[in-house]
Amino acid sequence: MKIDILTLFPDMFSGVFGSSILKKAEEKDAVTYNVVNFRDFSNDKHRTVDDYPYGGGAGMVLKPQPIFDAVDYLKKDSKVNPRIILLCPQGATYNQKKAEELAKEDHLIFICGHYEGYDERIREYLITDEISIGDYVLTGGELGAMVVIDSVVRLLPGVLGNDESPIYDSFSSGLLEHPHYTRPADFRGMKVPEVLLSGNHQKINEWRENESMERTKNRRPDLLEKYLQEKNKKADPTD
Repeated sequence: MKIDILTLFPDMFSGVFGSSILKKAEEKDAVTYNVVNFRDFSNDKHRTVDDYPYGGGAGMVLKPQPIFDAVDYLKKDSKVNPRIILLCPQGATYNQKKAEELAKEDHLIFICGHYEGYDERIREYLITDEISIGDYVLTGGELGAMVVIDSVVRLLPGVLGNDESPIYDSFSSGLLEHPHYTRPADFRGMKVPEVLLSGNHQKINEWRENESMERTKNRRPDLLEKYLQEKNKKADPTD
């Protein structure tokens, strides 16, 4: 996968891409990162990327020209049509299903905005996806892009070392993940459930499924309701 990021603050990404799973993914050639300062594409002698909004109002608006030209440059040598993702509070709320969808792509371009907002023509004529990571406002799209990229890259084949790992993540199955335990079996009188020490894999799987259901019921009943609806649909496709 190739990931391009358009931002006015490239240095924000160096620590993130140079650490942990995201770094290992690049070392395994599962992904390449390319961070681009779209100010470099401004055709203004002052390298201006924003201007006052037509009609008046507070704040500055990102101009279309630098961003359109930057995307054209990044698409020039691409063998596929990339997904062009705008990080924006007005976008669809991000979730695991979207992460799994994006993980199937070969080329992603992220646009990180700042200031009051984007010229609407960027939203209307350039992008393929608008994403929000939650109902709150950040100073820019960089942190949102990092969140999305991390959640996508970890799903690429071979990145986590065990391809089954993402299958059991919270939200991937539709339920929250079951509890985990490790050594020692007895820590300060707090004991690991006996079933996990039994070696009976059928019983262990049943325990994990029941724990996932109970945890989801207590913490995210909305997810459990959706999960049961989907399960019933699969059981009775004519319903």
